[in-house]
Amino acid sequence: MQRRTVGSSGLSVSRAGLGTMTWGRDTPLDEARSLLRSFVDAGGDLIDTAPAYARGAAEQILGRLLRTEVARDDVVIATKAGFTFRDGVRVVDTSRRALLDDLHDSLRRLRTDRIDLWQVHAWGTAPMEETLAALDHAVTTGVVRYAGVSNFVGWQTAAAATWQSAFPGRARLVSNQVEYSLLARRAEVEVLPALRHFEMGFFPWSPMGRGVLTGKYRSGIPRGSRAAAAHFQWYVEPYLEPRSRAVVEAVAKAADGLGVTPLQVAWLWVRDAPGVTAPLLGARTSTQLAPYLDAEPMTLPAEIASALDDVSGGPNDARFVTSGPGTL
Repeated sequence: MQRRTVGSSGLSVSRAGLGTMTWGRDTPLDEARSLLRSFVDAGGDLIDTAPAYARGAAEQILGRLLRTEVARDDVVIATKAGFTFRDGVRVVDTSRRALLDDLHDSLRRLRTDRIDLWQVHAWGTAPMEETLAALDHAVTTGVVRYAGVSNFVGWQTAAAATWQSAFPGRARLVSNQVEYSLLARRAEVEVLPALRHFEMGFFPWSPMGRGVLTGKYRSGIPRGSRAAAAHFQWYVEPYLEPRSRAVVEAVAKAADGLGVTPLQVAWLWVRDAPGVTAPLLGARTSTQLAPYLDAEPMTLPAEIASALDDVSGGPNDARFVTSGPGTL
């Protein structure tokens, strides 16, 4: 699998990341083992997790697999802090105490002495300088190699990156992670321009439009899908409306013409979009992961990528359109 640098930092990762949001809930240990093994065998190394995923169970599973399936040095672990549970309710707490407590617990669950990329999971109400000072402490003490943010909008990204670059010795922010796909292109308005300005990397989450861009919902809601699950129904429903359906049909039409699957068309569009470092795959099984890995050598023709831009929200001003066709 090809690799990309994270912004202008020294961190290098595979151009696809393996997300673990379903681990410990919809993805049991044995399936997670197969997913991780398949991903690493294909050359992938970026594994994204968080304390909030299954209330720590995703990190626990990953930590166990790092002892039995893959070597710690063969993966780049990206985890987060700032989402916590209180009285059964998930809240955002980006105070220094909460972040460092999350970091301590993540290291224990992951059974490691270091985090490669530690990200503030969301913008919180704690003073920004207090939140960022926790990142500085973690990097300075050596338990975190690189620091980033997640779900920060454009002005939040710019404010945090500016603060960190204002004085020598502060931990530079190397990346942001927000939702981005053919069904969610808001990141192009402010987030991506901010990342370009501060030379930061970009990790899109839900690059398949919460599963809708695979085409599985074109004729209804399949049994066993996320939209059919009570705990995920709310997550998928926003993308089952008419506008999204039109985009899905355009993706399906492109796939028919290219002789590939709609999943692969939507995946290639986001993987190679301007500014993207590595989209995060939410595959729940190794069977679901396989077509993404098969698409590794493929490139979406420039004309198709541009046409999908038009149908999903308009031209992407940052896209470089080559004079010749792409290849599949």
